[in-house]
Amino acid sequence: MKAFFTWLAASLFAVGAVAADESPPTLAYIAIDENGDTIPHVRLQPVYCFAKPKFKNARQERRYYREYARMIYNLKKVYPYAQLAKQKLAEMDAEFVLLKDEKAKKAYIRQMEKELFREFEQPLRKLTISQGRMLIKLIDRETGRTGYQIVRELKGGFSAFFWQSVAILFDSSLKAKFDAEEQDKMLNQLLFLYENGLL
Repeated sequence: MKAFFTWLAASLFAVGAVAADESPPTLAYIAIDENGDTIPHVRLQPVYCFAKPKFKNARQERRYYREYARMIYNLKKVYPYAQLAKQKLAEMDAEFVLLKDEKAKKAYIRQMEKELFREFEQPLRKLTISQGRMLIKLIDRETGRTGYQIVRELKGGFSAFFWQSVAILFDSSLKAKFDAEEQDKMLNQLLFLYENGLL
């Protein structure tokens, strides 16, 4: 299964660093109103509040926060790869517009696969199955395309079917979508915090 995640990720990711989004600085200034009174105005950073879950007992609460901590760890590990996938797909889409025939496109894909395997094979082999599942969901969130759709576009229907079959053997799916409202609600909340530098 690790070889599968290595292949998928290396087929998508660009070489290079992801620039971190910098949030606007907090600004303070004084304004004078019509009556001559001075009123301080302060520009504050956004604050994100999430409802605290309700637990039936202490055991369920402990289990929840263990999962929460594990999810934070996994998110920090795989989020940069999802960003690289987004960047790489944008680059490939732009390059494909310039390539006139299928032969040139296939040669380009083969070239990129070699480069990306050389760069990412070792770190991606170290991902766990749960991290691989999260990566598939984050790629869907970042690119608007499932792993299955991406493989089918780049390598064809047979390759997509083959790798989907491999994923199913490991209780995963390339067709998995990011579900912010239900299944991935906790992950979505963590993403808000992470993307705003709060984790």
